[in-house]
Parts: sequence; C-alpha cells; structure tokens
Amino acid sequence: MATYNKRGYKAPKPEEAKVENELEEVIDTTDSTTAEVFNTLDETASKTEDWVAKNQKMILGIVGAIAIATIGYVLYNKYVVEEKEAKANNEIFQAQQYFQQAVDATAKPDSLYNLALKGGEGKLGFVGIAEQYAGTSAGNLANYYAGMAYLNLGDFKNAITYLENFKSDDAILKPLALGAIGDAFSETNKVDDAISYYKKAAEASENDFTTPRYLLKAAQLNLAAGKKAEAHKLFVEIKEKYETSKEGMNIDAFIAMTE
Repeated sequence: MATYNKRGYKAPKPEEAKVENELEEVIDTTDSTTAEVFNTLDETASKTEDWVAKNQKMILGIVGAIAIATIGYVLYNKYVVEEKEAKANNEIFQAQQYFQQAVDATAKPDSLYNLALKGGEGKLGFVGIAEQYAGTSAGNLANYYAGMAYLNLGDFKNAITYLENFKSDDAILKPLALGAIGDAFSETNKVDDAISYYKKAAEASENDFTTPRYLLKAAQLNLAAGKKAEAHKLFVEIKEKYETSKEGMNIDAFIAMTE
C-alpha cells in the first residue's frame, strides 16, 4: 500500500518530539510550583491578617506605648533636663567667681576657696552643685572645680575624689584633671600612683602645653625614685617632640643626669 506525504509536511524527528515533551513537562512543573508558591503566600497573608485582627488591641497598645515613651523623652529633656541645666549654670557662676578670686589672690586665698566650695551670697558652692545637679554639664564641671579647690587647700583625699568624678574629653581640662590627681598622689607620697596619672595626663591629649608638662613631672618622680632608665626615656621624649616648650628648655641637663 503506498503512503503519500502532503507537500511541505515533515514528520517530527524522534529527538525533537522528545525535547518538546520535556519542555512541556518543565512548563507544567513550573506552573504547578508557581501556583503552590502563590497559594502558600495567600495562606500566609491570610494567617497574618487573622493574627493582626485578633491581636489588634495589643498591637495598638504597643504602638501607643512607644509613642508615649518618645513624647515623654522629648518633654523630659525639654522641661526637666534643660531647666535643670539652666539652674545649674546660674548657680555655678558665683562659685566660679570665688574660685578665680582665690587663684588671683596674692595672700590668704583659703577663705575664697572655701566660699567656692561651700557657697555664698545665697548661691550653692561647687560641692552642693555637684550633688544637686549631678547629670548636668555644670554639675560635672563643679567636680573639677571642687577637686582643684581641695587640692589648693591641701585636702588631697577630697581632691582625688572630686577630680575622679569629673568626666570630659576636652583637650585641656581632661589632662589637667588627671595631672591634678597625680599632684594629689605625689603630695601624699604615693609615687607610683602619681607617675601613673602623670602619664595618663600626658597621653590624654597630645599638645605643646599639657603633654610636656606631665611628661616632665613623671620623669622627675622616676628620677627621684631611682628609676633612671624610665626617667631617661621620658626626658628624651620631651627633647625629641617638645624641645621648644618651656619644659624642653633645660632638658639636656636632665638627660645628662640619667645617662
């Protein structure tokens, strides 16, 4: 029996038919997987909506609590912290005046230092400001002034206490406070503690004013304690880095003493 092919018709090759079948299977599988994914997403969304609906009061409560806390924080800073700062700044001014008068006095400054510490003319002194206005910038600064006043009065224990309570990143005040603690320890013959604080003061903020000052104090204490090698190292550092400073003027003589 004869078989005729229609013009233009070609029977698909076995391989082509196989590829087409595989593509159809992949497409079917992809469609199926995509449908499953969308179904899962729909189910998840539905569950989420149900959960939100059931816990709406709790969610609103949490959001409300966050909002109240935020507003409370802003109001606290505006009407409590800022007001407290303003009062502290108003109080500290008179104590600062007493302190400066004591520094400038040519004789008997102790009474002025005591006024600066304890207050006068209806205003608090540094001690009261540090206590009542703790947490404010003025209260923190009062610790520094109180420590310096006690240091000048020879009350080294209180000087250390207040100066250690003073916190600052200021390039000058921070090393001055640390150096003053070193002075207090030095006055009480606690040499190792004094040297430690002098080094901290020198490293707190490297500059031509405080750094050579406290390097020299640390070196001199080391020299007095018989630690020539440590003293020599510090003297040399002053010569190499701060030779033009006041402390560097006679540094060669110190170096010669440790060689």
